[in-house]
Amino acid sequence: MAKIKGAVVIDTERCKGCNLCVVACPLDVLALTKKEVNIKGYNFSQEIKDDTCIGCSSCAMVCPDGCITVFKVKL
Repeated sequence: MAKIKGAVVIDTERCKGCNLCVVACPLDVLALTKKEVNIKGYNFSQEIKDDTCIGCSSCAMVCPDGCITVFKVKL
């Protein structure tokens, strides 16, 4: 049976740091930046655990601004 791996792509310049994606992720793959801000002055979401995403797309579904895209790859 093939294993599914996910890849998260975040449009950091559109992200307003609402933290909904961080809470929605079942594997704690995402976190808000602490020292970096985007052009609008918001701390943005970023992937902190490489190769951990399973591609469930929970983060993308709860993002109110549609800043997150999740890709699924069969291994």
